[in-house]
Amino acid sequence: MNAIIIGILLPLLGTMLGSAFVFFMKKEIPDRMQKTLLGFASGVMVAASVWSLLIPSIKMAGERVLPAAIGFLAGIAFLLLIDELTPHLHNGALSALPSASS
Repeated sequence: MNAIIIGILLPLLGTMLGSAFVFFMKKEIPDRMQKTLLGFASGVMVAASVWSLLIPSIKMAGERVLPAAIGFLAGIAFLLLIDELTPHLHNGALSALPSASS
C-alpha cells in the first residue's frame, strides 16, 4: 500500500513543483526559452500518448488498428473543437484590438 501512495505522490509532487516554477517565474523566462520548454513538453506528451496509450490499445484490440485509430481521430477532433470554442488571445493580440476611446 505504501508503494502505491509513493507511486501516486511522486508524480504529483513533481508536477506541482514544475508548475510552481513556471507560475512564479513566467515574467522572468525569455520568450525563446518559453517556446523551447513548450515544444519539449508537447513532444513528451505526444510520446506518452503514443507509447502509453495508442500502442497498448492496438495490442489489446488484437493487432486491429481501426478501433485505436477511430479513438485517436475522435480525440483530435475533440481537441480541435475545444480550441475553436474556447476564446483566447495570442501574443500581441491586445495591441491589434481597437481601443475603447476611438
